[in-house]
Amino acid sequence: QVQLVESGGGLVQAGGSLRLSCAASGRTFSSYAMGWFRQAPGKEREFVAAISWSISTTYYADSVKGRFTISRDNAKNTVYLQMNSLKPEDTAVYYCAARTYRSNWYPQSIHGYDYWGQGTQVTVSS
Repeated sequence: QVQLVESGGGLVQAGGSLRLSCAASGRTFSSYAMGWFRQAPGKEREFVAAISWSISTTYYADSVKGRFTISRDNAKNTVYLQMNSLKPEDTAVYYCAARTYRSNWYPQSIHGYDYWGQGTQVTVSS
């Protein structure tokens, strides 16, 4: 069983920055692929960013490329999402997700993950 706890959300003005953190339980965090998704009111949950077991491989939604950066610290069992140049359309609940096995991983799919956090609210005011 893997537990994921997000933090770092809040209210920020457009153009500002936030850094989300996701702390994971488990002794084998370095073997998990990790992702961030978001869900705005009335919309489906959508992919934001992911990082593979190999730290050198990252994936981003087109809407956040160049503004968001995903990273991980395996010593701290934590994955981060640095969000810069925030826009009102980035407002959503942000979820952290973990993939604990390697076969057939589709980073952009919500079905590509077997554990999810509870989410943290990000609100960007105009």
